[in-house]
Amino acid sequence: MDVKQTIYHKIVDGSFALLTDDEIVHKLKLKGRPAARLRDMLRALCAEHRLLRDLRGRLGTAEQFGAIRGTLSGNERGFGFVVPDDPAADDLFIPHRALHGAYHGDTVLAFRKPGRGAGDEGEILSVLQRGRSSLVGTFRRERNGGYVHPDEKKFHDDIFIPSDRCNNAEEGAKVVVNIVAYDERSPRGEIAEILGKGGDFFVEERALIRGHELTETFPDDVITEAERQARRIPEESLAGREDLRDRLIITIDGEDTRDIDDAISLEKRDGLYFLGVHIADVSHYVARGGVIDREAYRRGTSVYFPDRVLPMLPTALSNDICSLNEGVTRLTLSCLMTIDGRGNVVRRKIVPSVIVSRHRMTYTQVTAIAEGDAAMCEKYADLTQMIADAVELTHILQRAREARGGIALDIKEAKILYENGTISIPDYKRTVSHEMIEQFMVLANESVATEMTERGMPFIYRIHERPSEEKARDFLTFLREAGIDAKFDPERVSPSDYKKLLDSLKDSPLYPLVNRVMLRSMMKAIYSPENAGHFGLASACYCHFTSPIRRYPDLCIHRIIKESLRDPARAETSYRTFVKDAAVRSSACEKNATEAERDVDALYTVAYMQDKIGEEYTASISGVTSFGLFAELKNTVEGFIPIETLPEDGYVFVEERFLLRGTRNAFHLGEAVRIKVAGVDWGARRVQFLLLGKEP
Repeated sequence: MDVKQTIYHKIVDGSFALLTDDEIVHKLKLKGRPAARLRDMLRALCAEHRLLRDLRGRLGTAEQFGAIRGTLSGNERGFGFVVPDDPAADDLFIPHRALHGAYHGDTVLAFRKPGRGAGDEGEILSVLQRGRSSLVGTFRRERNGGYVHPDEKKFHDDIFIPSDRCNNAEEGAKVVVNIVAYDERSPRGEIAEILGKGGDFFVEERALIRGHELTETFPDDVITEAERQARRIPEESLAGREDLRDRLIITIDGEDTRDIDDAISLEKRDGLYFLGVHIADVSHYVARGGVIDREAYRRGTSVYFPDRVLPMLPTALSNDICSLNEGVTRLTLSCLMTIDGRGNVVRRKIVPSVIVSRHRMTYTQVTAIAEGDAAMCEKYADLTQMIADAVELTHILQRAREARGGIALDIKEAKILYENGTISIPDYKRTVSHEMIEQFMVLANESVATEMTERGMPFIYRIHERPSEEKARDFLTFLREAGIDAKFDPERVSPSDYKKLLDSLKDSPLYPLVNRVMLRSMMKAIYSPENAGHFGLASACYCHFTSPIRRYPDLCIHRIIKESLRDPARAETSYRTFVKDAAVRSSACEKNATEAERDVDALYTVAYMQDKIGEEYTASISGVTSFGLFAELKNTVEGFIPIETLPEDGYVFVEERFLLRGTRNAFHLGEAVRIKVAGVDWGARRVQFLLLGKEP
């Protein structure tokens, strides 16, 4: 064992733990060059993160310091919270004085401060990895250079820009800044890109895209390879595939769908339903480890905005050769299921296939056929029986899932449209055709996950864990304080418990309120290499199989499926480690994409509502805070009502009941109110409402 390892083990075993360099040198009675070499070794061990050094210069392991590893979540007021890697651990509050150069997004080690009254207050011990290498913000020029004030409010310091790194940026410009150093006083950077004048709508949108580190273009080598792959489907590609080109297969999507990766077929015979869910075989064109695959892994998902999409794959694949366009031969992976009259899958088969979509249908068209629209039924006479059978099967699957305890939360999804320079937000409407496709895709996802689990293959599951005991207990307390007699056990809450609760309140004015609070009590769905089931769907085994054009986990499991059909042993060894990394990466990319879409949607919502100032609407209270109320219109537009604009003073926020209570008035989640649009706040991307009163 060399000297460096010997010193390391002396610290690990406690002999030299929590001593400074000087104290270790003194203990070993070293002087001159040997002492200097020892200090170099200790610095190297710290640089390798094998040892840590605290602010007093003491050396030790993370365990010896009692350190917590996690990610710092900043706050615009200068403090932060360490969100531990251990999901069971509580967040740790870090005051500004204890950040010690750590910033929002950094991976850090922190420890709880000793002493009475400290509570959950902590201190940063070490920054293991910086979270951001670039930021978007507004440039402010000064005599010796300038500063960039970040748009990301959780990043609490401005970035200093030396005069030779300003890139001719003008005062007030929206810019991308690369951080080149984290100095003691503030981060130092250089202007990498000038986006335009701050305040311009499309500059602000581009700033949000850059702020989430999303890219609008693909590298040249990725585009070249995609175009090469998209040229044609060679005849040899059809070998070994089940030929389904003679079947009645259709796609059903929204009018504005940009990529079509799923199609369905359905026949009913002898009381059984033969459902085929056919998914674009993207893995045929995207080789594992190739240039397209590496870029897809980095992106993780497509990101959708009202005026554009940032695809996971180049358009030569996503909109052309992999898109199941009407009337053309396409390579697919098909999940073929036989379903009985109670909604049970009695047989299933997953096969590489080749199809031709007969019709590119929209939700509107299919709903019209289902409702007996004469003109639409005449136009698509070959589909009327198939659609009737599909509606019948949809209802069977709904009942079967409800019997298992599946939770049908009433979650509205905003639909912001941007066409020819005009923004519109139509009223939210869900139809039988939406439900049809959702039920069929969920069933295919379950069937594929179950099949691969039975085969013992490494896999990426879509999991949704049961609510934590703490959240379930808080929800139960809320229900009882609202006068609702709920009897579930917070330690072992089940989907059927939540479903029974919602069913019992279906005709009650409390239903919207309970629906919202229930949603807040649940965990977030993520990707995982371990199957933990899907609580919301009451599914024991679930995955994402149906959208490989726009989600990397789907693409990954398509490869696993095909490999397991060819060589199960090779698939088992080839993907065992990769699925762990891909699940973590995909979950992070999904979270970032969701936040980006939400931010851009908020920008469009503000623009849409700007000319609605002064108009009155009925809304429902969608959020209750200590500083005011959030209210949602029928079309999902949400606005804020500041507490100071509410009638009377002295409101008390009762957090566990989602209630804002005054002496004469009280407001709770889900309550119907009448509002007037008072204004828009472009900086906060928020619509401001004025409360006119409660609805009867």
